[in-house]
Amino acid sequence: MMRFITHHLTSIKGVEIFPMLSLMIFVSFFAIVLIRVWKMTRSESDELSNIPFTDDEAYQETLSTNDIK
Repeated sequence: MMRFITHHLTSIKGVEIFPMLSLMIFVSFFAIVLIRVWKMTRSESDELSNIPFTDDEAYQETLSTNDIK
């Protein structure tokens, strides 16, 4: 099975860019998430942490009054 995959991958031109591209996407995604969490205010963090404990109607009312961005 591995021989089949290896044969087809070696026949594709420019295939060596895909591992580097996937690594860059992976690292940039988690860097963006880390920056977003780091810049989050305390009130946003508290509100997001309480989402599992509130029912859907109360959460919708909170969203409409607070306008989370």
